[in-house]
Amino acid sequence: MTPQPVPARPRLVLASASPRRLALLQQAGLEVDALLPAEIDETPQRGEAPRFLAQRLATRKAEVANKIKNNQPELVGAYLIAADTVVAVGRRVLPKCETRDEAEDCLHLLSGRQHRVYTAVSLITPRGAERRRLAEARIRFKRLSSAEIAAYLATDEWRGKAGGYAIQGRAGIFVATVVGSYSAVVGLPLYETYALLSGEGFPALDFWEP
Repeated sequence: MTPQPVPARPRLVLASASPRRLALLQQAGLEVDALLPAEIDETPQRGEAPRFLAQRLATRKAEVANKIKNNQPELVGAYLIAADTVVAVGRRVLPKCETRDEAEDCLHLLSGRQHRVYTAVSLITPRGAERRRLAEARIRFKRLSSAEIAAYLATDEWRGKAGGYAIQGRAGIFVATVVGSYSAVVGLPLYETYALLSGEGFPALDFWEP
C-alpha cells in the first residue's frame, strides 16, 4: 500500500507580542509560526461599554496584522488570532498601567470588591473570513492593606498590565474568587480560541485524537 502523504500543519499567526498569550497557545499544543503585533489606538470611544471596547480592539488588531501577514509570502494562507483584554469596574475601564501612580490607583479601586475582565478574540481564516468570541470573568480581590499594595508595586509586575496586576503572578494571592475563564484573565481564553479555530477547519490537536 502506498503511504499517504502527511498533511501540512496549518500555520498560525498571533497578532501580539505578549509572552503570556504565546505561552497559553503553546500550553494548548498550538504552534505559532509568527508574532505580528499590531500598533493601534486603544483609546475608548465616548460612552463605549468595556465589552464592546474589547471586541472592537481585538477586531482592529486582527485587521491591521492581517494586512502585514498578507505581505509576507511565507504567511499567506495562515490563520491569524488577535485578542484584547479590558479590565473594568462597572463601566469604568481601567488603564494598562505605565506609572506607579496609575497602578496604585487601580489597586486601591480593586481592593475588597468585584471587577470584570473581558477578553475578546478575533480570528481571520485563510479565506479571509472573520470570526469573533468574547469571554467574561468576574474577579473579587481581598481587601488590600497599604503594605500589600506597596509590596506589589515594588515588584513592577503591574507595568503594562490592564488594571495594574497580573493574576498569574504575585497578585494571584489577592484573588478571592474567579468566576469564568482563568486563561481569559491571563490574556487569551483558550476554550473560545480553539472553538473559533476548529469551527473554521483548523485540524484537531493530535493529543485529542482517539
